[in-house]
Amino acid sequence: MNDKLKHPIGKFEWIDQPKFKQLEKAIQTIAKFPQKLRNILDGLNPSDLKKQYRPEGWSIAQVVHHLADSHMHCYLRMKHAVLENEPNIKDYNQENWATLSDAINIEVEYSLDLIEALHKRWSIFLKGLNEQEFKRCYFHPERNKQYPIGTTTLLYAWHCNHHLAHIENSLKNSY
Repeated sequence: MNDKLKHPIGKFEWIDQPKFKQLEKAIQTIAKFPQKLRNILDGLNPSDLKKQYRPEGWSIAQVVHHLADSHMHCYLRMKHAVLENEPNIKDYNQENWATLSDAINIEVEYSLDLIEALHKRWSIFLKGLNEQEFKRCYFHPERNKQYPIGTTTLLYAWHCNHHLAHIENSLKNSY
């Protein structure tokens, strides 16, 4: 499989202790993401939403629904990490979630609305964190790894851009 199709902007580079400027930029990416997503989807028809970004990959519609699922999980994980002492998170199998009826539906407006509201809340939450709170972690038991909120903020800014690139690729080269 072509790694450029799977990771069109490259793989995420883990940073244990991000600098303030990196966090600020990541939060801006998260805040601006819903509008960028709406802009790229504007005017697409149902057959466009069925296009895949790589062979055996998700359709554009599934990517949009995945973004809603994944970003909800992350937002809640971060809130737990701020309020609890290194909570264990509940993982989910994104491949299985992408096969459920709400994720295979070609209509994406309800997920776009959810992403828009979620990112508004998420951005306000992140802007309100202090330096110590960005260092707080949740524990991912399946990966046996701590996830600091600061690092996860960078990860999800990358995740936004990663999937925007998938959608752009789908529109240029459908598989």
